[in-house]
Amino acid sequence: MSDTELKTYASLVVPTSTTHPSADCLQWSADGQALLTTKSALYILTPDAGINFDSSSVIRPIPGKGNKDGDTKSLAWFRTMIEFGKAIVYQWPLDHPDWAAASLGSFDPVLRAVTSSPINVDGAGCIVAVLNSNLELTLWGTAKNHLRGEWKKMYDITALLRGIPCSETKVLERTLRAQILCISWSAQVPFDIAPSPNVDASLLATGSRGGSISFFQWRYKMNDDDIPGPTAVHVHAVTVADQWVTHLAWSPWLPGRGPRQSEAYLACAVSDGSVAVLKVSARLSPAPSETQFGTEYTVQRDFEVGEIPAFKADRRIASGLRWVETPGRNLVLVCTKPGLVDVTPWPIPSNLPWSGPRRMILQRQQVSADSSPLYPVSGLTYVEDQDVLILSLFDGSFHTIHSLTSQPTLAPSADGGALSAEYLSSRARRVFSAAESGTVTKADVGRISGMMSYDGSSTLAWIHEKSNPSDFSYKPDARQNSMLIVTQMWKDPRAGEYELALPIFADALECARTVWARAPLHFLRPVFLWLGEDGAAMKGAERLLKVLQSVSIDESASIHLPLFRGSCTTQVKREFRNSIDTHLYGWDSFLRLRLRFAVADHCWELTKGDPHIQNMYGESAHGLLNLIFQRVQRVLIRHLKAVTTILTADDIPFVMRVVLQATLPGSPAELSIEAQELASQMNKVDADNPHLGHSEEVCPACQTVIPLQDLTSATCGNGHVWRRCSITTFILSTPKVRTCVGCSRKALLPTSEDPERDRNCLPAGAQGWAVAELLRAVQRCLFCGNSFVSIV
Repeated sequence: MSDTELKTYASLVVPTSTTHPSADCLQWSADGQALLTTKSALYILTPDAGINFDSSSVIRPIPGKGNKDGDTKSLAWFRTMIEFGKAIVYQWPLDHPDWAAASLGSFDPVLRAVTSSPINVDGAGCIVAVLNSNLELTLWGTAKNHLRGEWKKMYDITALLRGIPCSETKVLERTLRAQILCISWSAQVPFDIAPSPNVDASLLATGSRGGSISFFQWRYKMNDDDIPGPTAVHVHAVTVADQWVTHLAWSPWLPGRGPRQSEAYLACAVSDGSVAVLKVSARLSPAPSETQFGTEYTVQRDFEVGEIPAFKADRRIASGLRWVETPGRNLVLVCTKPGLVDVTPWPIPSNLPWSGPRRMILQRQQVSADSSPLYPVSGLTYVEDQDVLILSLFDGSFHTIHSLTSQPTLAPSADGGALSAEYLSSRARRVFSAAESGTVTKADVGRISGMMSYDGSSTLAWIHEKSNPSDFSYKPDARQNSMLIVTQMWKDPRAGEYELALPIFADALECARTVWARAPLHFLRPVFLWLGEDGAAMKGAERLLKVLQSVSIDESASIHLPLFRGSCTTQVKREFRNSIDTHLYGWDSFLRLRLRFAVADHCWELTKGDPHIQNMYGESAHGLLNLIFQRVQRVLIRHLKAVTTILTADDIPFVMRVVLQATLPGSPAELSIEAQELASQMNKVDADNPHLGHSEEVCPACQTVIPLQDLTSATCGNGHVWRRCSITTFILSTPKVRTCVGCSRKALLPTSEDPERDRNCLPAGAQGWAVAELLRAVQRCLFCGNSFVSIV
């Protein structure tokens, strides 16, 4: 493939320039959103592929930008932002008059760093930690609509650190420990247990001016007595140096030394040029429980500072720090400094064939008059299938480190021309010229910030800003713009253009695990990109349908919950809710089933030009949808059978509704038998209840009885049509609903701890505690696994 055949998918203008040349200026969140950091705002951009909600509000690249031929389908994006003012919350000299406590970033506050959490941090979705130049750290979360709605400040970490008691002689020390320079949020911890329990063990790490590392955990409980609202808990603090900690980087979690144990490494770059490594071990232990649901756990952690630094002090301050996971789950630590890249395998000894730190001296790539290898590294990505580490510099040039797992070198192999530094730099320069749609001279510099991979392969994304260092005229902030670029940089050697979607989809299914706490949109982003290329959904229909139909075993059949004979308490309800959450979202096979359904549904949209192929994808999606629904029904039936002794009269309409759903025509015989057993069990407990056997609803408009025949909509005899809740199948006659961004299914909003507050918002048959706990347990769509948004 020639360079002219490579495609540019997006050239999106973003107001204001980026803060500084950091690789973290552009990063993916676990919810599949691109976090773009500028001087005064955090832009949250979501690709529209796979989203079937509010398509009228997406923004598209400027016509004529990027792709000259115009034959490439451009990416559309949902956009929202967190805007920050210039107000300073903390005056550090008031805490301590020493010059060490002064912050130069307070003169013109801008955003410094951003990091995001996994998607399942105590029911709050994805949390974003934002650090400004005055060394203040705050946590932000979505209010109703994370695609284009408002994000609100939820907690102030700096206030928590400043509130730690200390003696008068340690006020300066406390102030320096509260002044945060760098942040990093770990992935969710895998404990090698199936199904994966609903336990948030991720940690937010912060590095301070005092040489300390502090660890925090997010807590979000709705009206609990012990935790009244959103908060953060200070877990641990450790001192690694007597100088500033400038950069932090979490490694992936690896299996620990025993069952239900995991360990990860936290790299800490110090201002003297050294890099220390902390080993963090996590262990999952069952907690005492009132029931036999087995959902209560505690997490114990150990923090150990390594005796040997990964890199020794050389008085060169680091500009970037990153872990690279190579095949075989081997780790390589990468530390970038002006003109230099240091790499070392970890831990010591490593399974890689090379050992000890290696230093790479970058060479100049002549892309503009201002090119220099001394510019900081502004982006880094690892291409696994070619064993190449790609780096971008702030001057717009690209550099490569080849054979990372065997013998790292800057020299490409004989057949590695497509991934040479010279080729990638020239390709990026041509993309810059095309995106600017004007005359670009040698004096114009395309400053690159935040380069990252879009599809894990040949498609990269970065932010560039046109600059002319020789022009000393003043340019106000209102005229400073950055541009988000998504482009194919080289020809992927694995397959043909349309065939590439197949191995990428297979890789996504193989790598998809619930413990990573990532949204299906994040897993499927590269799949959706390549399915739209050259009619891949049509040309590869036969092979794609085989992958979609290769469904794994039904792990929900192994659920065994004995009958509970105690009293109904708050703790019992919480464990019931956690158990439902665990079995609905904790099985890897369930996640892969949802991924297959999302791809089948997306292919159905892409093949509208061929009714025959579209019908095949439709049949595949319908079959997958039935399998998902049947597994959800089995989870509900077995949980309801376990708590029949403590169900109330308000719960019976929902229980009988579940029984009826499982006995509708087309339901598996074994599922119908289980439903009938649940009905018999309820008859033994409360045989005289008049609600038994009744699951009909009445039309909210004309009070006509509507039998349960369709699980998605309800139509009364007078022609009134109503949507049904995708969780409970009750009629939705209230505006207080939530909508899935992936498949547009609607559901009732979760209730609060006070049932009387939400009684008017729920249907008459959904007043029981079982429905309330089910609605709280379902934080993401039951069918496609994506997040909900609320409009009202």
